[in-house]
Amino acid sequence: MKSSGAILGATALVLGLSNCTPNDVDMPEPVEGAALFNQNCSACHGTNADPAERELSVGAPDLRRIAARNGGEFPRAKALSQIDGYGRGRVGAEQMPEFGALLEGDLVPVEVDGILTPTPRPLAALLAYLESIQS
Repeated sequence: MKSSGAILGATALVLGLSNCTPNDVDMPEPVEGAALFNQNCSACHGTNADPAERELSVGAPDLRRIAARNGGEFPRAKALSQIDGYGRGRVGAEQMPEFGALLEGDLVPVEVDGILTPTPRPLAALLAYLESIQS
């Protein structure tokens, strides 16, 4: 019975968010993501994503150049997956910790590949910040 309740709850959530637009929801601003970034990511990626400000020398990439490394387009789905731990690819957990547990909270609709996707607010905030710092 619990699983059918969970399925109904998830379905209601998706249907509810499917009618929302980012204009209908208090979407996170880059400044919210910057605070989260500096709390959780700056040791490896540098304060304000400046590699010169790193505390650890782990060879983490310059996150201000994500779009440049991807033909000028910011890869939202790939960035979200990397942060939350689903898209490890060639970066293992020993190099980048999973932040999935830290990124729980209210869901907001984030456009990913043309689809509004329910996304935990902190994850959406980090995404907004990373997009805002691309050079």
